[in-house]
Amino acid sequence: MIDTVSHRNRSDKCRPSNDGVASRLNATLRITVLGAGAWGSALASLARRNDQEVTMWSRSCGISLAEAVASADIILSAISMKGVRSVATQLQELGLSSSQIIITATKGLEPETNLTPSQIWQSILPKNPVVVLSGPNLSKEIEQGLPATTVMASRNELAAQTAQNAFASDKFRVYINHDPIGTELGGTLKNVMAIAAGICDGLHLGVNAKSALIARSLPEMIRIGQLWDASPETFVGLSGLGDLLATCSGALSRNYRVGFGLAQGHSLEQVIDDLKSTAEGVNTTRVLAELARKEGLDLPISRHVYRVIQGEITPAEAVDSLMGRTPEPENIMPHAA
Repeated sequence: MIDTVSHRNRSDKCRPSNDGVASRLNATLRITVLGAGAWGSALASLARRNDQEVTMWSRSCGISLAEAVASADIILSAISMKGVRSVATQLQELGLSSSQIIITATKGLEPETNLTPSQIWQSILPKNPVVVLSGPNLSKEIEQGLPATTVMASRNELAAQTAQNAFASDKFRVYINHDPIGTELGGTLKNVMAIAAGICDGLHLGVNAKSALIARSLPEMIRIGQLWDASPETFVGLSGLGDLLATCSGALSRNYRVGFGLAQGHSLEQVIDDLKSTAEGVNTTRVLAELARKEGLDLPISRHVYRVIQGEITPAEAVDSLMGRTPEPENIMPHAA
């Protein structure tokens, strides 16, 4: 099992609690969104449609972090993975009230520790309830007001319900569960698979190949999730399979576009530059490669995506290598270690 310093999610399987959170289920809430990119802006628009009081903060905005969070009931983090620890530490130094709910909507893994965003938040702000938001949520469609669903997951049931009520509407259906790590990993790991899906479409491999890729991605994601004691069932829900399907579907996904561009013969640097935004799947792929090496995990899709982005093999060579693997039984739901 993976050692994520002292912050593994053993407690994630404990009975849900409501520690430190008073009931605010029907109140108008003050919500501060950290991160003014496409994802943060889409989430802010959802809150505003529900008549919540929304404040946006980014490093380039005109107010300080202290001012932005001073009266917030909910602090929603939509910042990139590399900024999570720094911002969480700044909030710790500000002395947040234990009643302030942290919602993390960041996807990724910290390279130095293998921690997820929620684990970082919980380790730095242990008295604050942390909720994970993840699902098949393409930000452009949300901004357009198209119907979508998501998951709010937390060990603190009242915090999850508060977050659910703050964002749920007739255009955005919100479910809750008590497996924040599994929910978070589904949203993180599918980014690697989306790069593979982009490669598949960029090489014009057809529907059969892409369907097989997506189907085989799921057990690989579950296998990785077992290292964090994540529930396998979570990966077949909205934040796992649902997000996997959405992110592998086409050009609205940044990670898909990375794979597509690589398959078209562009360098990784050129593809990232053309995106003009973050594709967390690239960093996550590198973290998984090192994790697989340390833990002896068989992650064929992730391993081949890693070799492509590192320039070790071409996309076409990756396909040949995957198709040439030794025949084996179809293990859909990996057994626990």
